[in-house]
Amino acid sequence: MPAFLLPDLGEGITEGELVEWRVAAGDEVAQDQVLLVVGTDKATVEIPSPSAGRVEEILVAAGARVPVGTPLLRLAGPPVDPTPTAPPLPAASAAPAPPAPARPV
Repeated sequence: MPAFLLPDLGEGITEGELVEWRVAAGDEVAQDQVLLVVGTDKATVEIPSPSAGRVEEILVAAGARVPVGTPLLRLAGPPVDPTPTAPPLPAASAAPAPPAPARPV
């Protein structure tokens, strides 16, 4: 369960204030879904999820000011779909196929 770090926000910004969480622990998230809003001296930025998965734990409270690279939350891998995606295998034949008849040369 890897930690999601505050990404580089560009333009030489070295820290940001966590304005608002858009997810909670236990939530299933999609890739590119907005996880949180970060404010800087220059802008307010919505931070998307790098992958689909489940939020295991939020590590930083809203209102905290943190440097780039700070672990913000733990995101478990993609959700497991209980439905099988592979088609069923064909049933095995009970009797072998008869040999093809020989052709005259």
